[in-house]
Amino acid sequence: MNCENRLFGKIAFITGATSGIGKSTAIAFAKEGVNLILTARRENLLLELKTFLEKEYHIQVFTLRLDVRNAEDVKRSIEMLPLSWRNIEILVNNAGLALGLDKEYLNSSDDIDTVIDTNVKGMLYVTNAIIPLMLSHKKASIIVNLGSVAGDSAYAGGAVYCASKAAIKILSDGLRIDLVDTPIKITNIKPGIVETNFSNVRFKGDEERARKVYTGIQSLTPEDIADTIVYICNLPDNVQIPEITMTPMHQADGRCIHKV
Repeated sequence: MNCENRLFGKIAFITGATSGIGKSTAIAFAKEGVNLILTARRENLLLELKTFLEKEYHIQVFTLRLDVRNAEDVKRSIEMLPLSWRNIEILVNNAGLALGLDKEYLNSSDDIDTVIDTNVKGMLYVTNAIIPLMLSHKKASIIVNLGSVAGDSAYAGGAVYCASKAAIKILSDGLRIDLVDTPIKITNIKPGIVETNFSNVRFKGDEERARKVYTGIQSLTPEDIADTIVYICNLPDNVQIPEITMTPMHQADGRCIHKV
């Protein structure tokens, strides 16, 4: 059992940190004494979370209002981090979304761009800005990418989203190869159904439609994923988990789900 706390005092950088898996991961890390760089687009929620975490867990929190889709903004924001915040040892690429559940050829170009720009290009922009910092301090580090079981096989109406998560799998594998001679580990976490505001975003505020996604099955929680991320990041430096798949009971993969 992995009981030793190897995380205390480290710095973790989390994208999409104000809700769902990102927020739960921030809280889980804070409980272990990890100092946090939290990024999201909604500054008011970032400041609320910063205040809560610093008061509740007595850690340090640095916030960045950041849209991962903007390459120049990402690059500039990370380059301008204060010296005391540049020793990042953990990166959690969590920002991501799906839009709609239409046949592929019915997707709007705006929706396609938003999904690909956020899930794929945003992950690359952040990763490419953080890796040089990790290499410069030469400490054992880890990048955790939030993939999905949807990246293993397509499902009806999910072609664009599934493609974006398949890209995360391949990019994680490629990064692991490119960094094999460095102390940086790469893990791709592939959750199944997790009950967050994900479906509310997907269906653009249609709460009834979003609620039906989670009806009839006990979904994973954001805390389930966060606890797994903390576990992986707390492993000894010589232990790497390249990929992990997590589903709730009664979900076999991205397409096969039994509901009651």
